[in-house]
Amino acid sequence: MKRAVVVFSGGQDSTTCLIQALKNYDEVHCVTFDYGQRHRFEIEVAQKLSQHLGATAHKTLDVTLLNELAVSSLTRDNIPVPDFNESESSSLPSTFVPGRNILFLTLAAIYAYQVQAEAVITGVCETDFSGYPDCRDEFVKSLNHAVNLGLAKDIRFETPLMWLDKAQTWALADSFGHLQTIREQTLTCYNGIQGDGCGECAACHLRSKGLNYYLSNKEAVMQSLQQLLK
Repeated sequence: MKRAVVVFSGGQDSTTCLIQALKNYDEVHCVTFDYGQRHRFEIEVAQKLSQHLGATAHKTLDVTLLNELAVSSLTRDNIPVPDFNESESSSLPSTFVPGRNILFLTLAAIYAYQVQAEAVITGVCETDFSGYPDCRDEFVKSLNHAVNLGLAKDIRFETPLMWLDKAQTWALADSFGHLQTIREQTLTCYNGIQGDGCGECAACHLRSKGLNYYLSNKEAVMQSLQQLLK
């Protein structure tokens, strides 16, 4: 029995990872984190999507302590979410939540230990990320090593999207027959709008740019995706 745990927010990337995991594993457990995020609607979206797609189980964990420690525009209503142009700078964007992936991956690994899963899957991506240091391949591998030492068990951290751009991520979802599911039912927008989102924040810009490029260059993008997946 092959089991995996997906760190699941209900956004484009984690939903694409869930769809792929359901093809590759016998049991897929989703774990969503309530950290007092600005748009709590994403928790409801994640619950509905995991049920709709057929996950074995879905657990929502209360980690609101993170909200007390991590000051970000995604955890504070009085800090405005920047639009795409404002987020283009050399400094970390205000949407960065310090320690979020450290906490999420560690807790997901403990949950994986409990349900005897061999892998923790996360949709972090270094190719199209927003400057977040905890989305880097080096970080994920380093934390994976530390967690395995601490648990005395080999739990594999999988990052299926790490080297894909957004167009290739759309292509991956399309290859599983779920392009419209991702487009209509996920919530990626930093302003909490499901589907195509607000169109102004950095997350919406990356999502829209990737989709438009994929729709205009389907064959080429699908070929490049297949090359990366070999």
